Amino acid sequence: MKLISFDALRTLHMPGVTYIKPDHFYDRADEIRNADWVLFPQYWQINPLIYGLKVPVFPSPASYHLGHDKVEMTRAFRLIAPQHVPYTLIEANTPESAARVWSAMPAPFVAKIPKSSMGDGVFLIESQRDWQAYLAVSPVIYAQEYLPIDRDLRIVWAGNQIVGGYWRIQAEQGFYNNVAKGGQVEDGILPPEAIALVERLAQGLGIDHGGFDIAMVGHYPYVFEFNRIFGNQGLSGKQQAVDDAILSYLNQRSDGLDPDNPSKPPRAPLPQVL
Repeated sequence: MKLISFDALRTLHMPGVTYIKPDHFYDRADEIRNADWVLFPQYWQINPLIYGLKVPVFPSPASYHLGHDKVEMTRAFRLIAPQHVPYTLIEANTPESAARVWSAMPAPFVAKIPKSSMGDGVFLIESQRDWQAYLAVSPVIYAQEYLPIDRDLRIVWAGNQIVGGYWRIQAEQGFYNNVAKGGQVEDGILPPEAIALVERLAQGLGIDHGGFDIAMVGHYPYVFEFNRIFGNQGLSGKQQAVDDAILSYLNQRSDGLDPDNPSKPPRAPLPQVL
């Protein structure tokens, strides 16, 4: 396979990959057009690659389009697994909607800016003052029930399988579990209920690369979101497993197989990652 990457770090240990700087996208269009797969393009490149050059991209278009916006992501989750989505209200940011959401959501609750990551754009709403501060900076109202947890799970999906995961323990200041906000990483058993939910969401929505954030309330899993590009702080020693899962998946897809139910042996695999 001819593989072209727009992210040197994400594909550093993958053999036979040609790296192209995103700035050279148009200058090397013919080379890109002849690729079997284009790996980790930037978001602005997705539509030109799919509709202009008509090349397959990894992660999948669904991973990009759903992972780019919490509103779109949550709406998709509600169709696939509505009982596993925390109670959420999404409204236009108008005074009328703000008053209606405030009346409907018992405090404390969580409000989020739709396009944010690493814990940024997440607000704990305990008072009208908190609420007004959030409304002043978010283009859309995204309000979600507050779950009684002090940790959550990051489960990593690559290709068509789970390759690892870990617990994120709440930061000392409380509320945030994100590592970027001071949360601590802890290895532990991944609950089978959480694993089943991630498999259901990823396969149902066509996501092939994502870090899923799952909360366990007792033995019951809830999904917060997934991150198309996730950190590797909690995946010590597992990067090769991620790379291997991706390469195996791309090989199967290139052979025209359904990676979840192959009907024939795949062709000779790419060289193993060292």
